[in-house]
Amino acid sequence: MNNRGGECENSTKVGIETKHEVDNIAVSQPYTIFTPTQQSLLLYACSISAIFSTISSFIYFPAITAIAQDLRVSIQSVNFTVTSYQIISGIAPSIFGSMADELGRRPIIIFTSLLYLGSNIGLALTRQYAVLLILRCLQSAGASSSIAIAYGIIADISIPENRGSFVGVLLGFTNAAPSLGPVIGGVLSQSLSWRWIFWLLAITSGSHLLLLAIFLPETARNVVENGSMVPHRSVNRSIYSLLFHPHLHSSSNARMQHGINLLGPVNSLTTLLDRANFIVILVGGITYTIYGCLAASLSAQVIHIYSLNYLIAGLTYLPAGIGGMFAAYFTGKLLDYEYRLTAEKQGIPSNPHSASLANFPIDKARLRSVFPIIIVNSIATTAYGWTLYKKAHIAVLLVVQFFSGAAQVFVFVTCGTLLTDLNPGKSSTVQASYSLIRCALSAAGIAALDAMIRGIGIGWCFTIFGALGATCVPLLYLLKTRGRSWRMKSGTEGH
Repeated sequence: MNNRGGECENSTKVGIETKHEVDNIAVSQPYTIFTPTQQSLLLYACSISAIFSTISSFIYFPAITAIAQDLRVSIQSVNFTVTSYQIISGIAPSIFGSMADELGRRPIIIFTSLLYLGSNIGLALTRQYAVLLILRCLQSAGASSSIAIAYGIIADISIPENRGSFVGVLLGFTNAAPSLGPVIGGVLSQSLSWRWIFWLLAITSGSHLLLLAIFLPETARNVVENGSMVPHRSVNRSIYSLLFHPHLHSSSNARMQHGINLLGPVNSLTTLLDRANFIVILVGGITYTIYGCLAASLSAQVIHIYSLNYLIAGLTYLPAGIGGMFAAYFTGKLLDYEYRLTAEKQGIPSNPHSASLANFPIDKARLRSVFPIIIVNSIATTAYGWTLYKKAHIAVLLVVQFFSGAAQVFVFVTCGTLLTDLNPGKSSTVQASYSLIRCALSAAGIAALDAMIRGIGIGWCFTIFGALGATCVPLLYLLKTRGRSWRMKSGTEGH
């Protein structure tokens, strides 16, 4: 009996020691095996994919009149294709973003890129308005999902310590489009044909799709973990890997992939039930609404007030775009710095092997500097309206545009980074929810914009939008002070 008891005790000790060894091996595994160079290439690849979402919308605006004349329909009919594009851009990411979280990033981004390429070729060839409308919806479905998938890739390969810089690069690319898009669209429509807008998009997106198909590896952590596992299915492997490393076989330790969840849009919206997610998404949605209303009103207002032609009117978008690109880069660096500063104050050492945020006040780290920027955005938004109302020198308007664009992108980078931190396992899904809400709010704001300008004047119209932006301050202050306690009560601290 005693010997048997000793054997049991020894077996227990061996089991505990074995468990500790396994735990130590797991801890020693890096968060991602992708090298810094590979991470940069992945970041730029998904950022280029994401830029097609925003540029496809803004490059279209200067061609509206030309399209209406060529297809012999009213401008109002062509404007409806803009509305339909926005509607689909809010819905599609909730489907494809959820699928990317479940099936992997690679097959979904390849499929949506193919959908985008095909729709652009069809748009360049179309002769009928009905076909134009349908293909614009398909174009939106293919393009809009790329941003949600890009956030998923960022969550796969970055730890919170450097995640701000990753999001900053992504949004630097996507916010270049609103300033460059109208200029490119205006030049092509005026010098060649509106059809060349879609040929250009088809050529550039097709070239990018070819590179993705050949080289893009799978990054989804439920499929390849930290990148060390070989996917079960060949669709999750790059053509390069299949051709030059055909001997690789999936590991028995790799997790089985889930099937397609047809309730993706519903799952996307359930992320709003979390109070922290809801506040971040609401703040981002309010800021995006102001951003959209400024962009939608600018061209028509400067043409009317300053008697500019279409091409010069398109150039007035540049200051906001330049401000946004600078802000995206520096905000990402600032968020990384403030994360490290908060970690030092909390006595938490840097750990490149883990992305866990257990016992870390991530809300305070990410929201340290956002409050004065929100005030700058509110002031710039109000100043925009009164500058136009008073018909001030156009240089004043361009300066205001620079500050508003920079402040808005600062908020976008902050919100995008914090959402990824709060939802590391379902980043694409929560970004899809974010896209749905912000597009719905922006569409409502733009729909009311003309009536507000005619009813109360452009000065008071954007004063109201400025005041709306200021409401983000108490919302984010509530999150900064209560966010961590909410997660501890719900048992999600560190997830």
